[in-house]
Amino acid sequence: MATATRTNPLSYLTDQLNELKAKGTHFNLRVLDDEQAAVCTFDGKKVINLASNNYLGLTTHPKLREAALEATRKYGVGSGAVRTIAGTMKIHMELEEKIARFKNVEACVVFQSGFTANAGTVSAILGKEDFIISDALNHASIIDGARLSRAKILVFEHKNVAQAEEKLASVKNQPGKKLLITDGVFSMDGDIGPLPGLCDIAEKYGAIMMVDDAHSSGVLGRNGRGTIDHFNVHGRVDVQVGTLSKAIGALGGYVCGSRELIDFLYHRARPFLFSTSHPPSVAATCIAAFDVLENEPERIEKLWENTRFWKKELRLLGFDIGGKNTPQSETPITPIIVGDGKLTMDFSRELFKEGVMGTGIAFPTVPEGKARIRTIMTATHTNEELEQALGVLKRVGKKMGIGVS
Repeated sequence: MATATRTNPLSYLTDQLNELKAKGTHFNLRVLDDEQAAVCTFDGKKVINLASNNYLGLTTHPKLREAALEATRKYGVGSGAVRTIAGTMKIHMELEEKIARFKNVEACVVFQSGFTANAGTVSAILGKEDFIISDALNHASIIDGARLSRAKILVFEHKNVAQAEEKLASVKNQPGKKLLITDGVFSMDGDIGPLPGLCDIAEKYGAIMMVDDAHSSGVLGRNGRGTIDHFNVHGRVDVQVGTLSKAIGALGGYVCGSRELIDFLYHRARPFLFSTSHPPSVAATCIAAFDVLENEPERIEKLWENTRFWKKELRLLGFDIGGKNTPQSETPITPIIVGDGKLTMDFSRELFKEGVMGTGIAFPTVPEGKARIRTIMTATHTNEELEQALGVLKRVGKKMGIGVS
């Protein structure tokens, strides 16, 4: 009996990929051949790396390397279970206690990633009778957590505290809890959330205040304690989320707050309940990273020195780095706004050919017409490397009619 030819039920994906290719925004993953560093090798080509979240260069710090090796020799390569069954190792508790002390809070829980920390927390602490008041440019993990919670979502214009208050006021007499949530540093534009004003209105209306500090941990505040420390709003933010994957140099996310919050997340946060815990090497690496933050503040100072220089030089070259039709960057994240998605991707490819890794970012990660090369400074970029990168940007930008006249 002849077998009927099966129709591919996923053929629509091919159609959508072809649309991306037609728009010029399709990409292939670039593969790193060596260490994540200021200068490294992608796809066999040595480039100045302007695309990494490795703010402080901790991915290759000798103290972190040794901590990972020692923990592996002592505890093995994996934990073998989820935290609530048999996968909570002493080293996991040591890391959580260390982060809690660093962030000046009662307790902390570590998740497998910053994404799961956000999504798992929002969806755990709220339900369908509740309300979320969220900045329009909040991270995708916040958006997904809000959707999973089934709470009613009210979005306010980016950093518009007055409009956030209007949204809170509109539901103040409604039953249900209210959560006011913002990024500490916004990942695509590099601007800082207006925490003092948001804390004021959260207190005024009795809302839960939550901040995602992924891109400010290790960058802002004393020794990199984040935006809560930067603005001195300790005790006014109920839920602090951070990451161990960016400035900390390893992997994971965490939530800080009261002991009751953390205990509740132990019982109800689904990523925590249903994902195997970190390998001991990762936990040990993160513990070592927080020691480095405390003992090597010069790394953060160098990061900011490079950031100030980079922004100044990009402006002198005529590039749009925000502040016209987009938010103004205030951190090491500095976008070069191009606008058109295809032109942005072409710009990125030409930069790579000339020895600069600057990743193009287009819709849907950023709005249509706001495509950009997102550049990120690190503490390990040398002045010579930055001068060389600026020369490439000037030359390629002039050839393509971007920035340089």
